[in-house]
Amino acid sequence: MKKKGILLPIVVWCVMTLITLLPIWWLFVVSMRTRVQLFGRPSLLLDGFYWGNYVEVLENEEFRFYLWNSIIVATSNCLIVTVLAFLATFALSRYKLAGEDSLFFWLITNRMAPAAVFLLPLFLLYTQVFRLGDFQLFDTRIGLILLYCVFNLPFAIWLLKGIMDGIPKELDEAAMIDGASTFQVLTRVVMPLAKPGLAVTAILTWMFAWNEYLFAATLTSVEARTITTGLAEFVTVTGTNWGELAALSMLTLAPALIFLGFVQRHIVAGLTFGAVKE
Repeated sequence: MKKKGILLPIVVWCVMTLITLLPIWWLFVVSMRTRVQLFGRPSLLLDGFYWGNYVEVLENEEFRFYLWNSIIVATSNCLIVTVLAFLATFALSRYKLAGEDSLFFWLITNRMAPAAVFLLPLFLLYTQVFRLGDFQLFDTRIGLILLYCVFNLPFAIWLLKGIMDGIPKELDEAAMIDGASTFQVLTRVVMPLAKPGLAVTAILTWMFAWNEYLFAATLTSVEARTITTGLAEFVTVTGTNWGELAALSMLTLAPALIFLGFVQRHIVAGLTFGAVKE
């Protein structure tokens, strides 16, 4: 009976893993096929390693520029949102603020509205209102970064609030008795204990900014286009270049996997921190 109890979760885990990885494998198979092979009999097996699709994508300067834009926008948004959310949740959990519950609920409601509702107002703001001489937010990286911060910050605050509330205030008081300042308490006491939450917040906000398409397609045209909008260029009136589209999609996964691998180590390390004062 014990073996059956152990075997069932393993089988379920294997099945879920296959279901999760199957689309990625299919994407890789498509990226390794020529145009003639793509219109042949569909198969999940590799017909060979054809790197022509990757070469064609990597030699295109526009797509390299889109990829660089995505890295800058997503990383900047991740850093700004994580820092601001950390400071905001520290204040909400440590200090008694007037209307704290209403403020927290108001922050969450900013995330509830569908993104399409804001398209027209934001387009008018970016193209007509926020325009001073040569300076404008439309088709700029800073414009996308600020916009993503507006939508990701409420989610990050909501995510970190429970973690910050779980860190005992007595640790702050003990550190202050030992002569620590508020900044030292924030960086040396609270931050190490909040590392798991900070890592998860960084991952999700980075992924949201990296995968976002609607605002990037509406509020950019040339200079600030991201890789998600670049993918749409393979869909033309004469057909879809499936091989190049799959190759670029695989390339867009690489920075995300590198970032996730880097931050995931901090999640594991953060879980080992204790709240024991020697």
